[in-house]
Amino acid sequence: MGWLDGQVALVTGGGSGIGRAVVARFIAEGARVGVLDRVPGRAEELRAEFGDAVVAVTGDVAQLADNKRAVAETVAEFGRLGIFVGNAGVFDNFLSLAEFPEEMLSEACDELFGVNVKGCILGAKAALPELLKADGSMVFTASVAGSNSGGGGPLYTASKHAVVGLIRRRAGRHHHRSARTFASGPRPPLAIRRSQYGGAAAGQQSAADRAGARRSRRRLRISVVAD
Repeated sequence: MGWLDGQVALVTGGGSGIGRAVVARFIAEGARVGVLDRVPGRAEELRAEFGDAVVAVTGDVAQLADNKRAVAETVAEFGRLGIFVGNAGVFDNFLSLAEFPEEMLSEACDELFGVNVKGCILGAKAALPELLKADGSMVFTASVAGSNSGGGGPLYTASKHAVVGLIRRRAGRHHHRSARTFASGPRPPLAIRRSQYGGAAAGQQSAADRAGARRSRRRLRISVVAD
């Protein structure tokens, strides 16, 4: 028997990186999992690897309609939704504000905050009605960058502080009548979907990323924020 036997989860950004590891572990523990990922090829990869235990939806976490569609397709396939994992994220490759090309800065802010912050808010909004029915839980990938200044560049760090603010707000005002809320703080942050901005070419890991990956592989610090 697994820890998650009978549970149904929805993981955003579940087609790669930390999200893919979460999907694999949840399924290994007995859960069935819905995934929202913006890269179409990853949906086919997930179905090929996990079969009937996963339903994969292609869409953008920064769009409420796509989040609602992911919830609806997960519930249609598995009958319920008890866990929402707001995980999709974009990393800034530790690029400082002084180094950031000014012609890219506005677009980069929109992308990072759109995925890292707006994606969590819209995903939580879409999942909440089903989570309330199931007395369920929300888990957000908050990152060590949400609690200090050493986990990324200024855009990533600011976005993860915003995610922590969202979690604290839910803990302080809604825990008595809403879904339980948790945070996961991987150390150091890893790119789930790599941004086109940064010192390294798109799709390539920086030396800091590679070193961080070696240190943090399969190490997640889980903290209960609200119960």
